[in-house]
Amino acid sequence: MADDAPFVGVLVAFAGHLRRAGLAVGSGDVLTYCAAMAPLDATDLLDLYWAGRVTLVTRREQLPTYDREFRRFFLDEGDALPEPFKLTVRSVAETRSVLVVPATEPGPEGREEQPVRLGLVASDAQVLRNKAFAACTADEQAALRRIITRMRLAPPRRRTRRTARAKTGRAPDPRRTMREMMRNHGEPSTLYWRRRRLRLRPLILIVDVSGSMADYSRNLLQFAYSARRANTRVEAFCFGTRLTRITRALQRRRVDDALDQAAAAVFDWEGGTRIGESLDTFVRDFGRRGLCRGGIVVICSDGLDRGDPQVLASAMERLARLSHRVIWMNPHKGSRRDFRPSTLGMMVVAPHIDRLLSGHNLHSLEEFAALLPELG
Repeated sequence: MADDAPFVGVLVAFAGHLRRAGLAVGSGDVLTYCAAMAPLDATDLLDLYWAGRVTLVTRREQLPTYDREFRRFFLDEGDALPEPFKLTVRSVAETRSVLVVPATEPGPEGREEQPVRLGLVASDAQVLRNKAFAACTADEQAALRRIITRMRLAPPRRRTRRTARAKTGRAPDPRRTMREMMRNHGEPSTLYWRRRRLRLRPLILIVDVSGSMADYSRNLLQFAYSARRANTRVEAFCFGTRLTRITRALQRRRVDDALDQAAAAVFDWEGGTRIGESLDTFVRDFGRRGLCRGGIVVICSDGLDRGDPQVLASAMERLARLSHRVIWMNPHKGSRRDFRPSTLGMMVVAPHIDRLLSGHNLHSLEEFAALLPELG
């Protein structure tokens, strides 16, 4: 178990999930749970279930809560148990097994109900991580969306001119230091420090939802939803032949409701592409009003533009001046480091972007999530 550090984090997160659900789970219980899983198979839900039930549950009345929260955390389901049941286990190993969760309440005649059988089909997470979205099946797409929804993003930050108290730093705090000296009748005392405050940078996601991006747009919007949940200063837009703001739609609590409402708001979903006119609308109606000033603009598109290249070049030039960074995610780039844009749209925007990423699979989205704090 010591060699499987990422899965230890999953066990700790599950214990925190139970704690938020009302179960009294302490730090000692979490350590006991991890120790119990050490000789077991961390990718087997049966081992996960019984190890947690033995170490984290102390009362019989807690069993229904534990069963319900176990399904929600590891199976992404509530009380309803559809058959067959498919999911992706958060590990790099592949396993096929069956989880049997015994009933905790007696039946109407006082006898125990039959165990609930949950079919488990766990795909290899490492394969899914490096598999292009366009090549995934419907079940794999659903598994990827569940993983993307659980991604934890660290928003980019910038240092402001204002300062705050700090234990260490480069700038001393003379007022606080003098007040402490006055309390000690003028005797020198501890030297206090201040540091510059950190403030979240705006993050603007502009996703191409035209027909050529149909295999990638929904997963990219799922990533935008995760970013919106992690950072309050996130704006999201979609464009095909025209620009649509979907920030309010992504504020919904359930991700499926958010994406359905966003799709309903977009008039030209899987239609044509006019990147230049859409970005020009963004600059005129939102960028110049301060929405992207000092922010990071992420444009997700393959660069296939049917509009005027001069309009695209002018919009990108103004956008680069207004924003702190311009990131372009082109799924056609893939994993190639020697990628050279071949479409006219990408050739036009190349001088105005700071980084060119791919965004074609889960691994590329994870790389971008790790890059976000450095962009501040």
